[in-house]
Amino acid sequence: MYGFHATLNLSFDEAVERVTAALKHEGFGVLSDIDIRGAMKEKLGIDMPPYRILGACNPPLAHKALQADPDIGLLLPCNIVVRQEAEGQITVAFIDPMVMMEMVKQPEVQHVAKDAAQRLRQVCESLGQ
Repeated sequence: MYGFHATLNLSFDEAVERVTAALKHEGFGVLSDIDIRGAMKEKLGIDMPPYRILGACNPPLAHKALQADPDIGLLLPCNIVVRQEAEGQITVAFIDPMVMMEMVKQPEVQHVAKDAAQRLRQVCESLGQ
């Protein structure tokens, strides 16, 4: 498994707001917000349920990782998917930074990945409260 999930019983917009606030509480900001639903409609004419990819970054952790390996930016930011399964049922999926960084054998990067993973798991757990 390369990620972990939470299920929310909220509207899609409320779920995005809640995820963004929980990320902020753990020191993450959202650097990118990709509207997959909008892109599929615009580019392919396909209708699909709401689906967004949030690119989350914790600046101190990103800085440490970049200091250890300047090419680590290829694996940043940490992606979080917010998708609607049914009306009022939202899945929030988080990338596991430990899995993502398995190919990087530098201890400094592994330490940062562990810290980021713990923080993202805290975010995931907080969403169920």
